[in-house]
Formats: sequence, C-alpha cells, structure tokens
Amino acid sequence: MNAQELTRLFEPVVASLGLECLGVEFVASRGSGLVRVYIDVEGRHVTVDDCEAVSKEISALLDVNDPISGRYTLEVSSPGFDRPLFTPAQFARFVGESAKLSVNLAVNGRRRFQGPIVRVEGDTIVLSQDGTEVAIAHANVEKAKLVPDFSAIDPAPKPSGAKPGKAKGKNKS
Repeated sequence: MNAQELTRLFEPVVASLGLECLGVEFVASRGSGLVRVYIDVEGRHVTVDDCEAVSKEISALLDVNDPISGRYTLEVSSPGFDRPLFTPAQFARFVGESAKLSVNLAVNGRRRFQGPIVRVEGDTIVLSQDGTEVAIAHANVEKAKLVPDFSAIDPAPKPSGAKPGKAKGKNKS
C-alpha cells in the first residue's frame, strides 16, 4: 500500500474526529517502516490530544485492515511551520508563499526547486525559481513543503535595564 492509498483509508477516520488528514508519508524499510500522518484543524492549532485521538483510531483501523506488511511505527503530527504540501489544493491555499520541492523526473534539468508559489492550474503547480516561472505537474512532485518566513516573527523583547553580556545582580570578586 502506498502513501496515497493510506491517506484515502485514513481520511474518513480523521474527519470523524473533526480534523483534516493533510496526507501521509510512508517509508518502507526492512527492519521497521514509518507511517507519518499529518493532521490539521481549521481555526485553532492541533493539540497533543488531537494527535493521540487520531493515533488511537488509526491504530485500530490498521489492526483491522492490516494494509502494511511487517513492522512499522505510526506517528501522527501537526503540519508545523514547514508544512508539507500533498495536493494541488494545498499548494493553491498557499499561493504567494515560498515552497521547497523535489521532483521524480527533472524539469528543465533540475530536480529541486525553491521559490514562491505563483499559481495552481489544475494539477500543475507554477513556482517562481530565480525569477522564472516553472510549471511542475503534481504527479511529478516527490516531496514538497512550505519554507517558513521567520523574518516576520518579532524577536523576544529584552528585559528593561539589562545590559548585553552582563548578568544582573551578580558581583565579580
């Protein structure tokens, strides 16, 4: 079973909990594979309780259906700052933001791209790479994620009266 099939299997269970299944990463391995499920919820942050509830439900679903042979680890996660992008609709939701992606088959001689998402046309993602628009078929995307803009976050305020490099209230002897 591949990641897309697992996503289709998990979506109804995750939706029944009032959450969205963004997608699944599945890494098969000889010793032990990894199934990572990304969840989201509109209007608030994903909590540890959300992840725990989804993990319980998906574990039960996997026990009943047994779609994965061998041992594996199940992880349920929020998308985080560097949110993975799995579908054209998810790319469209973040038009104007920067994304980093790799492709299965080279496009214009490249396999890795990073730049703003310009638009989505059907199943084609248009990215600006070094000022040039590049059209990439979604079926060719191996992995994609947003590139967070940490410059928009204000640094932590410094305590008043503190001097750089000196600890307050300590005497040197």
